[in-house]
Amino acid sequence: MKKPIERRSRDDMRPEYDFASMSGGIRGKHYQEYRKGSNVVLLQPDVAEAFPSEEAVNEALRGVLKTTRAVRQTGGLSDRTLQPGTRISKRPRT
Repeated sequence: MKKPIERRSRDDMRPEYDFASMSGGIRGKHYQEYRKGSNVVLLQPDVAEAFPSEEAVNEALRGVLKTTRAVRQTGGLSDRTLQPGTRISKRPRT
């Protein structure tokens, strides 16, 4: 016979967590930064190598946004853009 599964609501903390006895915590430590709307984004190591600073990341993302806006304003890419290129034969025809 299986044991019944104890169901807890998501708001319940386990009883062994006694925050009153913990010291060193500062309430609202990151509140001001959160209110400013700052974002923290973790880059994969290979991507981080390409960008030496946060300014470089911002500049690259602004370029992507500018390109996206330009494409949207012009109505997208031309039909020829997505067409395969002409094939060039490696052997000369005789």
